[in-house]
Amino acid sequence: MDSPSTTRNASRSSMIESIRACGLTGTRIDKEELRRKMSMPLYLRSAIRDAIRLKDAVAAAETHYKGADGGAGLIQDYTAPEGPMVVFINPRSGGRHGPVLKERLQQLMGEEQVFDLQDVKPHEFVLYGLPCLDKLANLGDHCAKETREKLRVVVAGGDGTVGWVLGCLGTLNKQGRESVPPVAIIPLGTGNDLARSFGWGGSFPFAWKSAVKRSLHRAITGPVARLDSWHILISMPSGEVVDLPHSLKATEEYSLDQIIYSGYSCTQGWFLTPCISEPSLRGLKNILRMHVKKVNCSQWEQVPVPKSVRAIVVLNLHSYGSGRNPWGSPKPRYLEKRGFVEAHADDGLLEIFGLKQGWHASFVMVELISAKHIAQAAAIRLEFRGGEWKDAYMQMDGEPWKQPMNKDYSTFVEIKKVPFHSLMVNGE
Repeated sequence: MDSPSTTRNASRSSMIESIRACGLTGTRIDKEELRRKMSMPLYLRSAIRDAIRLKDAVAAAETHYKGADGGAGLIQDYTAPEGPMVVFINPRSGGRHGPVLKERLQQLMGEEQVFDLQDVKPHEFVLYGLPCLDKLANLGDHCAKETREKLRVVVAGGDGTVGWVLGCLGTLNKQGRESVPPVAIIPLGTGNDLARSFGWGGSFPFAWKSAVKRSLHRAITGPVARLDSWHILISMPSGEVVDLPHSLKATEEYSLDQIIYSGYSCTQGWFLTPCISEPSLRGLKNILRMHVKKVNCSQWEQVPVPKSVRAIVVLNLHSYGSGRNPWGSPKPRYLEKRGFVEAHADDGLLEIFGLKQGWHASFVMVELISAKHIAQAAAIRLEFRGGEWKDAYMQMDGEPWKQPMNKDYSTFVEIKKVPFHSLMVNGE
């Protein structure tokens, strides 16, 4: 357990991060000027809203193209805002502040540009909202065309919510639909490790009314950075009942050595942790086999699991567990000796490390020591088989679940890089 002084220091560090990320020092941001920079013309906001509501991008685009400016044919007179954006907000995050933040955002940019995730899902925006802008652009609407090209997305929520939105935006790459909007973050979750990694802080300072304006201003002006995207596939014996994170979607069943397997997959993810909490079952060695693919290598290579390790973490960020860096900052000589390279969020590599007994995990999480380095890899495959174990405890991007274990048949977790990056707005 962290000591009181450690907890206080961590809280203070998180608050300093948040103040710094929101830019609470410096020049005052004028509300009306900010609104002009962000707000789309009313006909565009209404077209996007109706496209999603009707689930028909073409009909909404044609209706609003004809109806813009009362049908007077002056649609070319509209100009795109400097920093058009839409916001996805999870109002259940951020405690009692969520609904208040939603209202504040709507006041600043218009109700139609703020999507409550309980009502509008990210894939609906990708399927209908963005195509509506594309259709308007194809009809000769230069304002819609420029708005589509400049568009940025803000996600107000935790890491899981951000991953959900990024995964949906990633389908644009698969379909060859340019351009893909970069994503900024208003951190409302618990750990907010993704937000920390891109300079948005570990929590949102609701006490400062100016924080919302400053966050939105940084979302407009911040530089764009890249983040590796990963495809995660979990295969388990058919019939297992599992309450999985919402980002994992069922795929088709398939046969493997006459056994029927169910698959669940998603695109995104920055850390995955399988572990066990039962003290009588020491280590993962007897129930876990790990294979990795190194960079520019097509063959799977088995990597031994150290016998002392009781949790494996697969990480693609510098931040884990509310701002800790368990991989550490190894010196160049050590990296060369182990065949590792310096870790970055866009290097196409996963850092794989282990945590041992409780004391070891505690020391790692307060950064007194580094975790047990196991491998760096471009892909990883984990195979679990139960024996005495009935469940493994996993989490992905902060969302935990209990994974049933079978003594006769294996459960597989495979993580591979997809051939595109997610685009993030850097808040620093």
